[in-house]
Amino acid sequence: MTTKTILQITSLSGYELEIGRSLWCLEDVRHNLTEKLKGLSQRELDKKMGSRQSIGSLLYHIAYVEAGWLYGEVMEKETWDLEIENFFPLDGWPDGKLVHIEGDTLETHLHRLNKVRETLLSHFRSMNLEDWRRVRVLDEYEVTPEWVIYHLVEHEAHHRGQIFQLLREIRGG
Repeated sequence: MTTKTILQITSLSGYELEIGRSLWCLEDVRHNLTEKLKGLSQRELDKKMGSRQSIGSLLYHIAYVEAGWLYGEVMEKETWDLEIENFFPLDGWPDGKLVHIEGDTLETHLHRLNKVRETLLSHFRSMNLEDWRRVRVLDEYEVTPEWVIYHLVEHEAHHRGQIFQLLREIRGG
């Protein structure tokens, strides 16, 4: 007898049901990414393929963007908490291009990603559906936390695909 895989979205426990379902999607994308990164060498992490970004640069970017949306749009803060700020010694895109990151170990990248995600999950744990859908009015646009999480799922999934493609090319297959 074979075991059938069940493909369904569930809700992270400890959250409003709907919020937990969206956060589950965000966590699922991250899980798929980090599983593929196991055993990644420093050379693979730092290697640039032509004009494309390195895997390390994309990992830095994923964490940087997540922190930016969390603090700026969801929490409506001008600055990031010092602990999070310290994970980002370089501006994410100083001249309109992603910053090149080289030399950070896989453990450093994963720790940065995990700390930003822990902060995000912690913030959403106390959020109710009213705040989840409350529009944040910014100079450039108006946005809800609900849309931010949708965007972060889409953003990370996009870069996960780039990372997987780079890894295939680096490994010659």
